[in-house]
Amino acid sequence: MTASSERPARSRVAEALEAAARASLHAPSVFNTQPWRWRLCRDRLELYADLNRSLAATDPDRRLLMLSCGAALHHARVALAAAGWAAHVIRLPEGGDADLLALITVTGTPAADPDAERMAAAIPRRRTDRRAFGEQPVGEDILTGLRRTVEAEGAYLHVVRRDQMPMLATSTGRAADAELHDPAYREELWRWTHRPKDSGDGVPATTAVQRAPRRVPVRDYAPDGTAGLAAGDGFDLGAAYVVLFGLSHLPEDLLRGGEALSALLLTATADGLATAPLSDTIEVEWPRRLLSDLLAGIGEPYVVIRLGYLDSAEELPPAPRRRAADVIETCDE
Repeated sequence: MTASSERPARSRVAEALEAAARASLHAPSVFNTQPWRWRLCRDRLELYADLNRSLAATDPDRRLLMLSCGAALHHARVALAAAGWAAHVIRLPEGGDADLLALITVTGTPAADPDAERMAAAIPRRRTDRRAFGEQPVGEDILTGLRRTVEAEGAYLHVVRRDQMPMLATSTGRAADAELHDPAYREELWRWTHRPKDSGDGVPATTAVQRAPRRVPVRDYAPDGTAGLAAGDGFDLGAAYVVLFGLSHLPEDLLRGGEALSALLLTATADGLATAPLSDTIEVEWPRRLLSDLLAGIGEPYVVIRLGYLDSAEELPPAPRRRAADVIETCDE
């Protein structure tokens, strides 16, 4: 099918952009803070960082906030491409608001992208699954495909080797211990795990997982013992651990890193994998240095992702999501 060179009617463009912004509400974010907002102006969609949702103790440099916003941007891009819209993205536009991260405009109506359709179908199904994975290993072909997916978004992927697992487990465990001994972190954790029922964000106890032996520690979102989910009988023996990384911690690299994270998670979900980002070891400086050593100094680590297969077919409860009206603003143009 030949791409149309004519710009579609503006009303159709606005509807497509709004649908893309709504799709982004499902994007993953640190502590499920969903730290972004959209501004829809007829023929363009503007992505802003919502700094009121930043985590001063957990993410003082706002690296995870930028990754989260990048994931939202990718969700919107995928929704547009799956619906048959070609879009142009300007990241960190010059001369704009300091919190303006990206500008999306529709440029035409080619055929729908099959890869985007596959990822878009995974958007409502993707969950951060903190339960233990089983013994079935993740195939090398799947990991190779995920690496290509990440690289297509401008980031990189390192598959943690067996001999590197002790370093990953140590850095993650030490980071978790350091944070739990930090009163500011504990206050922040409590605030985002005890949200008002209508807030549509945070990590409620119903989605937290009880403590259990794991190859690599998983963040305890309910240190008071109120976690609603059992870890299960697995011990993550078949799980693969990958490190998403980039060349720097500059804002545009982090934004693209978030886009790559979204692409990885959606592709993995479409491939039948369960997924869980692990950011503890990124949040504390010296464990982050250990992770950098694991990469042999070739890049800056952004986040670790645990990938695997569940022994249980029981579905996870959905994570809270904010209302579109609270996230998407329509301008008067």
